[in-house]
Amino acid sequence: MKNEKIHKSILRAGSRTYFFDVKKSSTDKLYLDITESRKQSDGTFERHNIMIFPEDIKHFKNEIIEIYDKFFSNL
Repeated sequence: MKNEKIHKSILRAGSRTYFFDVKKSSTDKLYLDITESRKQSDGTFERHNIMIFPEDIKHFKNEIIEIYDKFFSNL
């Protein structure tokens, strides 16, 4: 099966919704697909997504933790 969903979670944050989907590629590699969805004033939804592959996910995790600790942990 191509791009099989292994796990999904949803984070609602104000006017935005984030979808976190762990998928398996046709070559059996896992990857993370993050989609941001925002409702527009005309009722349509604007969507943006990014795919993070296994070789990069640890770097993303480390960078997010570093940014959070440096700028947002006191909020």
